[in-house]
Amino acid sequence: MNDSPGWATPGPSPSDGEPQGAPADRPAAADPKWSAQQPPPGQWSNPADGAPAPAPQQPPGAPQPGREQGQGWGSYDQGDRPGAPQGAPYPAQQGAPYAGQYGYPGGPGQWGKPPAAKPGVIPLRPLGLGEILDGAVSTMRTHWRSVLPITLVVATVVQMISVLVQKLLLADLATFDPNRTPDAEELINSIGSGLSVTVATKFVEFLATVVVTAMLTMIFSRAILGHGSSVAEAWRDARPQLLRLIGLTVLLGIGLALLAAVMVVPAILSQSIGVALIGMLLWIVVAVWLWTSFSLASPALMLEKGGIFKAFGRSWKLVKGSWWRVFGISALTVLITGMVSMIIVWPLTLIGVFAFGGGMSGLEDGTAAVTWGALILSAVGLVVAQSITMPMQSGVTVLLYVDQRIRREALDLELARAAGVENYGNGTAGG
Repeated sequence: MNDSPGWATPGPSPSDGEPQGAPADRPAAADPKWSAQQPPPGQWSNPADGAPAPAPQQPPGAPQPGREQGQGWGSYDQGDRPGAPQGAPYPAQQGAPYAGQYGYPGGPGQWGKPPAAKPGVIPLRPLGLGEILDGAVSTMRTHWRSVLPITLVVATVVQMISVLVQKLLLADLATFDPNRTPDAEELINSIGSGLSVTVATKFVEFLATVVVTAMLTMIFSRAILGHGSSVAEAWRDARPQLLRLIGLTVLLGIGLALLAAVMVVPAILSQSIGVALIGMLLWIVVAVWLWTSFSLASPALMLEKGGIFKAFGRSWKLVKGSWWRVFGISALTVLITGMVSMIIVWPLTLIGVFAFGGGMSGLEDGTAAVTWGALILSAVGLVVAQSITMPMQSGVTVLLYVDQRIRREALDLELARAAGVENYGNGTAGG
């Protein structure tokens, strides 16, 4: 057990599909892979130790609503009512039929499957798409005092640096004459300025994203257990793994870049448009496959407290066999957050361009986007958008990781223990 209750890496398991510690001779389809809050198989039989129920002593009457055969559990025998002596007749119905009492889920003695324990923002069972998205949003709403300061402060710092860099490095564009053909030196300087802006801003965004991801991962992991987390606690828990998370992210980026160098550059150098397009398409396919396969490495690294390559291996194992599901949920999250960002950022950017950037003339000569007013309004939109989208993306990734571990490793047992859920896995659960 490590210092993060509930997230210990499981030992060697017989297969990816069996929970740790499952008997080797258990039939494959006897129970679900996760440790759900289900009554034992014997609970669905008659209370009298499986003995055949005595024949009812009352003559059969007209069928009553809700008690016909063929409704999932079969007919209910009148001689088996709980609390009555064995073989005692069922009292005759007087008045309204006894409808609506069978098949009602709930407490002991009733026929329904009890709901899964939910100590925090998600139930402790395999999750659906809606539950993953809802869990991320619920955490943002319930624990906003921790989530909002982290994302708001980091996004504000990033955008302040970005505005300063863009203003200082691109100020010379305001004096550029669009009617004059630039010479080679001016083109080189312009390209260099653009690259400098891109590299500088992306580097700052990269560091900020790593810090936010690390801290939000700890907040979401506590929210699953029903625990709150302050900003100071999230930083204290995340700090030991920050350098490793930076290394993991850098290694993944280097791997994708090397893959592009191997697959795309030779295709471009072939001077054939068709070959170049095929090379780029192949690189995109392989890059998306690798990105999805290693998408759970970040929460694995932060929560299991392992090394970089161990986190890559854990993500590969958890995604294997569920690649399309993980890809679909991740891609949908990217689509949703991208649309949210567009809805927030574009109106403010256009207002800044037309109010402070000279309107259409500024757009035509390329100077509208580098005025202080346009840059600041665009930055405000990005701060608001990132304060929403960063925790959404981090939350979905963490919940996908938890979902895959519940499905493959019965993580719900360990989470229930860490959350203090009583009698979990024994047919009842209490919190």
